[in-house]
Amino acid sequence: MMKGVPGVRAERFQEAMRIRHCALSLVGEPIFYPHINEFVGLLHREQISSFLVCNAQHPQQLQDLQRVTQLYVSIDASNKESLRRIDRPLHRDFWERFQSCLEILRTKRFEQRTVFRLTLVKGFNVEDEVAGYAKLIEQGLPCFVEIKGVTYCGTSSAAGAGLTMANVPFYEEVVQFTKALNAALAAKAKEAGNGDLEYGIAAEHAHSCCILLASKRFRTNDRWHTRIDYGKFFELLEKEKMEGVGFRPEDYCAETPEWALWGNGGFDPRDVRVDRKGRPIDAA
Repeated sequence: MMKGVPGVRAERFQEAMRIRHCALSLVGEPIFYPHINEFVGLLHREQISSFLVCNAQHPQQLQDLQRVTQLYVSIDASNKESLRRIDRPLHRDFWERFQSCLEILRTKRFEQRTVFRLTLVKGFNVEDEVAGYAKLIEQGLPCFVEIKGVTYCGTSSAAGAGLTMANVPFYEEVVQFTKALNAALAAKAKEAGNGDLEYGIAAEHAHSCCILLASKRFRTNDRWHTRIDYGKFFELLEKEKMEGVGFRPEDYCAETPEWALWGNGGFDPRDVRVDRKGRPIDAA
Protein backbone atom coordinates (compact mmCIF):
# COMPACT_ATOMS: atom_id res chain seq x y z
CA MET A 1 0.00 0.00 0.00
CA MET A 2 2.90 2.39 0.63
CA LYS A 3 4.52 1.86 -2.77
CA GLY A 4 4.65 5.15 -4.62
CA VAL A 5 3.58 7.26 -1.64
CA PRO A 6 5.54 10.55 -1.55
CA GLY A 7 8.50 10.34 0.80
CA VAL A 8 8.76 6.53 0.82
CA ARG A 9 12.26 5.69 -0.36
CA ALA A 10 12.78 2.65 -2.57
CA GLU A 11 15.40 1.11 -0.28
CA ARG A 12 13.13 1.48 2.75
CA PHE A 13 10.25 -0.09 0.85
CA GLN A 14 12.44 -3.04 -0.12
CA GLU A 15 13.67 -3.42 3.45
CA ALA A 16 10.07 -3.55 4.65
CA MET A 17 9.42 -6.64 2.55
CA ARG A 18 11.36 -8.71 5.07
CA ILE A 19 9.44 -9.11 8.31
CA ARG A 20 11.74 -8.46 11.27
CA HIS A 21 9.46 -7.30 14.07
CA CYS A 22 6.06 -8.34 15.39
CA ALA A 23 3.93 -6.18 17.69
CA LEU A 24 1.42 -8.23 19.64
CA SER A 25 -1.06 -5.58 20.70
CA LEU A 26 -4.13 -3.48 19.86
CA VAL A 27 -6.57 -6.25 18.96
CA GLY A 28 -7.51 -7.90 22.24
CA GLU A 29 -5.29 -9.22 25.02
CA PRO A 30 -2.38 -11.22 23.47
CA ILE A 31 -1.30 -13.08 26.61
CA PHE A 32 -4.81 -14.54 26.88
CA TYR A 33 -4.14 -16.54 23.70
CA PRO A 34 -3.51 -20.10 25.02
CA HIS A 35 -0.59 -20.73 22.63
CA ILE A 36 1.15 -17.39 23.06
CA ASN A 37 4.47 -18.90 24.17
CA GLU A 38 4.53 -21.27 21.20
CA PHE A 39 3.68 -18.41 18.85
CA VAL A 40 6.49 -16.24 20.24
CA GLY A 41 8.83 -19.21 19.85
CA LEU A 42 7.91 -19.43 16.16
CA LEU A 43 8.69 -15.73 15.73
CA HIS A 44 12.07 -16.09 17.40
CA ARG A 45 12.90 -19.13 15.30
CA GLU A 46 12.59 -16.88 12.23
CA GLN A 47 14.59 -14.14 14.02
CA ILE A 48 11.53 -11.91 14.25
CA SER A 49 11.46 -9.81 17.40
CA SER A 50 8.46 -9.90 19.71
CA PHE A 51 6.94 -6.77 21.26
CA LEU A 52 4.05 -7.79 23.48
CA VAL A 53 1.62 -5.33 25.08
CA CYS A 54 -0.74 -6.39 27.85
CA ASN A 55 -3.23 -4.50 30.02
CA ALA A 56 -2.24 -5.88 33.45
CA GLN A 57 -5.50 -7.76 33.96
CA HIS A 58 -4.40 -11.40 33.66
CA PRO A 59 -1.79 -12.18 36.35
CA GLN A 60 -1.54 -15.93 35.74
CA GLN A 61 -0.99 -15.54 32.01
CA LEU A 62 1.59 -12.82 32.66
CA GLN A 63 3.38 -15.09 35.13
CA ASP A 64 3.45 -17.92 32.59
CA LEU A 65 4.69 -15.73 29.73
CA GLN A 66 8.14 -16.76 28.53
CA ARG A 67 10.85 -14.46 27.24
CA VAL A 68 9.89 -11.84 24.66
CA THR A 69 12.09 -9.14 23.15
CA GLN A 70 10.20 -6.40 24.99
CA LEU A 71 7.25 -6.63 27.37
CA TYR A 72 4.93 -3.63 27.61
CA VAL A 73 2.23 -3.05 30.18
CA SER A 74 -0.34 -0.33 29.59
CA ILE A 75 -0.55 1.83 32.72
CA ASP A 76 -3.52 3.97 31.80
CA ALA A 77 -4.16 5.54 35.21
CA SER A 78 -2.50 5.98 38.58
CA ASN A 79 -5.47 5.09 40.79
CA LYS A 80 -8.49 2.84 40.87
CA GLU A 81 -11.15 5.37 39.93
CA SER A 82 -9.19 6.82 37.01
CA LEU A 83 -8.49 3.33 35.69
CA ARG A 84 -12.20 2.50 35.91
CA ARG A 85 -13.10 5.62 33.90
CA ILE A 86 -10.43 5.24 31.22
CA ASP A 87 -10.26 1.48 30.61
CA ARG A 88 -13.82 0.53 31.58
CA PRO A 89 -12.50 -2.88 32.77
CA LEU A 90 -14.51 -6.09 32.48
CA HIS A 91 -13.52 -7.60 35.82
CA ARG A 92 -14.88 -6.43 39.17
CA ASP A 93 -11.51 -7.10 40.80
CA PHE A 94 -9.66 -5.15 38.09
CA TRP A 95 -7.56 -3.14 40.58
CA GLU A 96 -6.43 -6.25 42.45
CA ARG A 97 -5.52 -7.89 39.14
CA PHE A 98 -3.62 -4.75 38.17
CA GLN A 99 -1.64 -4.75 41.42
CA SER A 100 -0.78 -8.44 41.07
CA CYS A 101 0.57 -7.83 37.57
CA LEU A 102 2.84 -5.04 38.84
CA GLU A 103 4.34 -7.43 41.38
CA ILE A 104 4.93 -10.03 38.68
CA LEU A 105 6.62 -7.43 36.48
CA ARG A 106 8.91 -6.54 39.36
CA THR A 107 10.14 -10.14 39.49
CA LYS A 108 10.63 -10.26 35.71
CA ARG A 109 12.67 -7.07 35.38
CA PHE A 110 16.01 -8.86 35.20
CA GLU A 111 14.92 -11.35 32.54
CA GLN A 112 12.66 -9.17 30.34
CA ARG A 113 12.88 -5.63 29.00
CA THR A 114 9.83 -4.40 30.88
CA VAL A 115 8.14 -1.17 29.85
CA PHE A 116 5.36 0.82 31.49
CA ARG A 117 3.41 2.59 28.73
CA LEU A 118 1.70 5.72 30.04
CA THR A 119 -0.79 7.19 27.58
CA LEU A 120 -1.68 10.70 28.71
CA VAL A 121 -5.31 11.76 28.22
CA LYS A 122 -6.13 15.33 29.21
CA GLY A 123 -9.04 15.45 31.61
CA PHE A 124 -8.57 11.82 32.60
CA ASN A 125 -5.11 10.85 33.84
CA VAL A 126 -2.78 13.87 33.67
CA GLU A 127 -3.84 16.33 36.32
CA ASP A 128 -2.61 15.61 39.86
CA GLU A 129 -1.60 12.02 39.14
CA VAL A 130 2.20 12.27 39.02
CA ALA A 131 2.62 11.02 42.61
CA GLY A 132 0.35 8.06 41.89
CA TYR A 133 2.32 7.08 38.79
CA ALA A 134 5.59 7.36 40.73
CA LYS A 135 4.16 4.95 43.30
CA LEU A 136 3.21 2.44 40.59
CA ILE A 137 6.71 2.65 39.11
CA GLU A 138 8.10 2.02 42.59
CA GLN A 139 5.97 -1.12 42.75
CA GLY A 140 6.88 -2.55 39.35
CA LEU A 141 10.37 -1.09 38.81
CA PRO A 142 10.17 -1.35 34.99
CA CYS A 143 13.29 -1.04 32.87
CA PHE A 144 11.66 1.80 30.95
CA VAL A 145 8.68 4.13 31.17
CA GLU A 146 7.29 5.29 27.83
CA ILE A 147 5.18 8.43 28.16
CA LYS A 148 3.10 9.48 25.18
CA GLY A 149 0.10 11.60 24.34
CA VAL A 150 -3.09 9.84 23.32
CA THR A 151 -3.83 9.69 19.60
CA TYR A 152 -7.41 10.57 18.72
CA CYS A 153 -8.72 8.57 15.77
CA GLY A 154 -12.29 9.81 15.75
CA THR A 155 -13.74 6.34 16.31
CA SER A 156 -17.14 5.57 17.78
CA SER A 157 -15.48 3.79 20.71
CA ALA A 158 -13.53 6.95 21.53
CA ALA A 159 -16.73 8.99 21.45
CA GLY A 160 -18.38 6.45 23.74
CA ALA A 161 -15.59 6.95 26.25
CA GLY A 162 -16.10 10.72 26.08
CA LEU A 163 -12.88 11.40 24.16
CA THR A 164 -12.44 14.27 21.71
CA MET A 165 -9.48 16.18 20.27
CA ALA A 166 -9.57 18.30 23.43
CA ASN A 167 -8.22 15.26 25.31
CA VAL A 168 -5.05 15.10 23.18
CA PRO A 169 -2.14 16.79 25.02
CA PHE A 170 0.35 19.05 23.27
CA TYR A 171 3.95 17.85 23.29
CA GLU A 172 4.87 20.64 25.73
CA GLU A 173 2.35 19.20 28.17
CA VAL A 174 3.87 15.72 27.83
CA VAL A 175 7.29 17.28 28.52
CA GLN A 176 6.00 19.01 31.66
CA PHE A 177 4.43 15.79 32.93
CA THR A 178 7.61 13.79 32.25
CA LYS A 179 9.80 16.29 34.10
CA ALA A 180 7.44 16.23 37.07
CA LEU A 181 7.41 12.41 37.12
CA ASN A 182 11.19 12.25 36.84
CA ALA A 183 11.51 14.67 39.78
CA ALA A 184 9.04 12.63 41.84
CA LEU A 185 11.04 9.44 41.21
CA ALA A 186 14.30 11.19 42.13
CA ALA A 187 12.74 12.36 45.39
CA LYS A 188 11.50 8.84 46.17
CA ALA A 189 14.93 7.33 45.40
CA LYS A 190 16.65 9.85 47.69
CA GLU A 191 14.15 9.43 50.50
CA ALA A 192 14.26 5.63 50.41
CA GLY A 193 17.97 5.36 49.58
CA ASN A 194 16.89 2.93 46.87
CA GLY A 195 19.13 2.72 43.80
CA ASP A 196 16.48 0.66 41.98
CA LEU A 197 14.38 3.84 41.82
CA GLU A 198 17.00 5.86 39.98
CA TYR A 199 15.61 6.83 36.58
CA GLY A 200 16.42 9.53 34.06
CA ILE A 201 14.93 11.10 30.94
CA ALA A 202 16.83 9.21 28.27
CA ALA A 203 15.28 9.86 24.87
CA GLU A 204 12.49 11.59 23.02
CA HIS A 205 10.52 11.31 19.79
CA ALA A 206 8.94 14.74 19.68
CA HIS A 207 7.06 14.20 16.41
CA SER A 208 5.41 11.14 17.97
CA CYS A 209 4.67 13.04 21.20
CA CYS A 210 6.64 10.42 23.11
CA ILE A 211 9.39 10.52 25.78
CA LEU A 212 11.37 7.70 27.40
CA LEU A 213 12.37 7.41 31.04
CA ALA A 214 14.96 4.71 31.67
CA SER A 215 16.36 2.99 34.71
CA LYS A 216 19.95 3.98 35.48
CA ARG A 217 20.75 0.30 34.87
CA PHE A 218 20.91 1.31 31.21
CA ARG A 219 23.37 4.16 31.63
CA THR A 220 26.97 3.06 31.20
CA ASN A 221 30.05 5.30 31.07
CA ASP A 222 27.74 8.30 31.27
CA ARG A 223 25.90 7.22 28.11
CA TRP A 224 22.39 5.85 27.69
CA HIS A 225 22.01 2.41 26.15
CA THR A 226 18.29 2.11 25.46
CA ARG A 227 18.24 0.63 21.97
CA ILE A 228 17.85 -3.08 21.29
CA ASP A 229 20.68 -5.01 19.68
CA TYR A 230 18.52 -7.56 17.86
CA GLY A 231 21.41 -9.67 16.63
CA LYS A 232 22.69 -9.97 20.17
CA PHE A 233 19.21 -10.83 21.47
CA PHE A 234 18.86 -13.81 19.12
CA GLU A 235 22.44 -14.89 19.80
CA LEU A 236 21.78 -14.92 23.55
CA LEU A 237 18.43 -16.62 23.04
CA GLU A 238 20.09 -19.45 21.11
CA LYS A 239 22.80 -19.80 23.76
CA GLU A 240 20.15 -19.97 26.45
CA LYS A 241 18.33 -22.68 24.53
CA MET A 242 21.45 -24.76 23.82
CA GLU A 243 23.47 -24.23 27.00
CA GLY A 244 20.94 -23.04 29.54
CA VAL A 245 22.80 -19.75 30.03
CA GLY A 246 20.38 -17.01 31.05
CA PHE A 247 20.77 -13.32 30.21
CA ARG A 248 19.53 -9.92 31.31
CA PRO A 249 18.02 -6.98 29.42
CA GLU A 250 21.29 -5.07 29.75
CA ASP A 251 23.03 -7.79 27.74
CA TYR A 252 21.34 -6.87 24.46
CA CYS A 253 21.34 -3.10 24.60
CA ALA A 254 22.91 -0.72 22.12
CA GLU A 255 23.93 2.89 22.72
CA THR A 256 21.23 5.49 22.12
CA PRO A 257 22.19 7.62 19.09
CA GLU A 258 22.90 11.28 19.73
CA TRP A 259 19.90 12.55 17.75
CA ALA A 260 17.51 10.42 19.85
CA LEU A 261 18.74 11.64 23.25
CA TRP A 262 16.60 13.87 25.41
CA GLY A 263 16.87 17.44 24.20
CA ASN A 264 17.68 16.58 20.58
CA GLY A 265 14.17 16.03 19.24
CA GLY A 266 14.50 12.43 18.15
CA PHE A 267 14.28 12.87 14.37
CA ASP A 268 16.76 10.68 12.50
CA PRO A 269 18.90 13.03 10.35
CA ARG A 270 19.06 10.37 7.65
CA ASP A 271 15.34 10.90 7.04
CA VAL A 272 13.56 13.78 5.35
CA ARG A 273 10.08 15.06 6.11
CA VAL A 274 7.87 15.62 3.09
CA ASP A 275 4.39 17.00 2.52
CA ARG A 276 1.59 15.18 0.70
CA LYS A 277 3.11 15.99 -2.66
CA GLY A 278 6.56 14.76 -1.70
CA ARG A 279 8.10 18.19 -1.24
CA PRO A 280 10.67 18.40 1.60
CA ILE A 281 9.50 20.14 4.74
CA ASP A 282 11.98 22.50 6.37
CA ALA A 283 12.90 20.87 9.70
CA ALA A 284 13.38 24.30 11.28
